[in-house]
Amino acid sequence: MYRSQYDSDVTLWSPQGRLHQVEYACEAVKQGSVVLGLKSSTHAVLVGLRRSPSDLAHHQEKLFKIDAHCAIGVSGLTSDGRRLCKYMRSETLNYRYVYNASMPVSRMVLDVADKCQGQTQTSQGRPFGVGLLVIGYDTNGAHLYETDPAGNYFEYLAYSIGARNQAAKTYLEKKYDTFTDIGQDELIQHGVNALKETVRTRDLTLTTDNTSVIVVGKNCNVQHLNDEQLQPFIDQVEADNDAADEAENEQKDGAMDVDQ
Repeated sequence: MYRSQYDSDVTLWSPQGRLHQVEYACEAVKQGSVVLGLKSSTHAVLVGLRRSPSDLAHHQEKLFKIDAHCAIGVSGLTSDGRRLCKYMRSETLNYRYVYNASMPVSRMVLDVADKCQGQTQTSQGRPFGVGLLVIGYDTNGAHLYETDPAGNYFEYLAYSIGARNQAAKTYLEKKYDTFTDIGQDELIQHGVNALKETVRTRDLTLTTDNTSVIVVGKNCNVQHLNDEQLQPFIDQVEADNDAADEAENEQKDGAMDVDQ
């Protein structure tokens, strides 16, 4: 049996028990530019790599504020991400109107995951081709969640999605056990360092144009860092990168001298 016989409809099961259109939507998330998140005991940070469709265009925003206590990063079809962003803003606004309080982050994530899962059960639409990283701070502390087009959701200490995300995951896996007790600035610096790992093989320099950072935490509402606030973190990671390149070149030169 050919695979194409079972991917014409999102509600059509293959003999192997798979929904191919849902898998295709999950593949779209892997094609988007990388977004990563990490949290400490008091703060949570999102860092995203913005793409520009051409030299004449502005870079496309990847991170969005939902409410004063939560924000999201999207990877995949940004238009689908904006649709879910609008839905989440509406849900948090309705919750605040009814209960006069901020919506718990876990409940908001469950709502959006249910909405994504609902799209896999109807032939009148298609799954959302976008993955989300959700950060927030509520009475239970700082949170970082990930959702996918199938409607799954998980809570993490640190995570990354999108193209070349494995390099960021490797960095975060090495450092995550130090995140618990560090401050906001150190957490942001780790996020920018992890983002640098994803573009190292592309020889791409991080700038305030292609890098975006959002932070939220205890006694700190959602803050989208502007260029002046972001520049010191980028300067630090690029300086460390230049120093590492110089050390590597010196090692190569020393090895060549020994061979001679």
